[in-house]
Amino acid sequence: MKARIIALYLPQFHPIPENDRWWGPGFTEWTNVAKAKPLFRGHQQPKIPANLGFYDLRLPETREAQAELAREAGIEGFCYYHYWFGGKELLERPFREVVASGKPDFPFCLCWANHSWSNKTWNRKSAMQENSMLMEQVYPGREDDVAHFMSILPALKDDRYIRIDGRPVFVLYSPWDHPHVGEWIQTWRQLSVEHGLPGLYMIGICDSTLTFRQKPDGTRERVMPNLESSAELFQTVLDMGFDAVNSFGKRRGEMLSAGKYQDLAKTVVRRLGVPVGLRYEYAKTVKGFFAPEDRWENVFPTILPQWDRTPRMASYDGVYVHATPEAFEKHVRQAVDIVSGKEPEHRVIFLKSWNEWGEGNYVEPDTEYGTGFLTAIRKAL
Repeated sequence: MKARIIALYLPQFHPIPENDRWWGPGFTEWTNVAKAKPLFRGHQQPKIPANLGFYDLRLPETREAQAELAREAGIEGFCYYHYWFGGKELLERPFREVVASGKPDFPFCLCWANHSWSNKTWNRKSAMQENSMLMEQVYPGREDDVAHFMSILPALKDDRYIRIDGRPVFVLYSPWDHPHVGEWIQTWRQLSVEHGLPGLYMIGICDSTLTFRQKPDGTRERVMPNLESSAELFQTVLDMGFDAVNSFGKRRGEMLSAGKYQDLAKTVVRRLGVPVGLRYEYAKTVKGFFAPEDRWENVFPTILPQWDRTPRMASYDGVYVHATPEAFEKHVRQAVDIVSGKEPEHRVIFLKSWNEWGEGNYVEPDTEYGTGFLTAIRKAL
């Protein structure tokens, strides 16, 4: 086994009452994707899905087709984003149906996306408006921690659930946002043993841009000082009680990119409402994507196929240009090489993501490259 690629999976492709109320009836991730427009010469928008079409995740046939595509590419399983707000779940239906039905027969795990939802979370039209909180992420304490654990216990006991070192994997998106993260980890580990599991394998996502906490007004405050190295950042997360960290190198890569440009004139033009922003040459950027510590046994690197948030945002700061399947294959091969010296169980690479179309961050087939990004993964493995 060269590597265990686990793909982050967004369930925002079916209507829910809350989104209907906030954005209008029938809102899903496709709403913004279909409305996207090119903002500069050579900018490929909108992105149009191919094999799977503009799917609805309430359909089991869609979920089966996704699993088949992923399996053929060599992806081990999906890591479903999971939304829990002090007893309130959102976007839970697709995963609940996967567990209840036993289909598709494809491995999975969960990542608690523990961030608040504001009016900027999903809708590009709100990007320039005053921020407002729609669903605040709260952490009431032990009673809620227990209720949260019990809500996912059937999934943790499922034979399809992904394990590392024999333990079910659970990922936390933003460790610094959780005010009692150590107590939460301890409570869940204790509960897992009490309910017949061999403990949990807890992974904290380790992105330096996530060292901020979102306040009730939607603004963010730094909750820890800048660290001098990736090693310090990773060790800080491990010291919280996590078994491993998922190293997310996107911002590190951007700092090394030769494709970045910004000057005073462009800033002035942007303030006048003309869409001008930052672009990054994909191949140059991902060359600096990984840190030396990604070779640690308990650090799991991330691969990123594309990045373009313009369907959700009003500007194009941070668009990765020339992100082709060929360039992505080289990126995957680099990641595979980095994990090759680890024990087979720990040759984990997180793919961000399977289907985040609103961030231009997906490997599902589209009309531009077909199954090219999936083929790139298969070839690299």
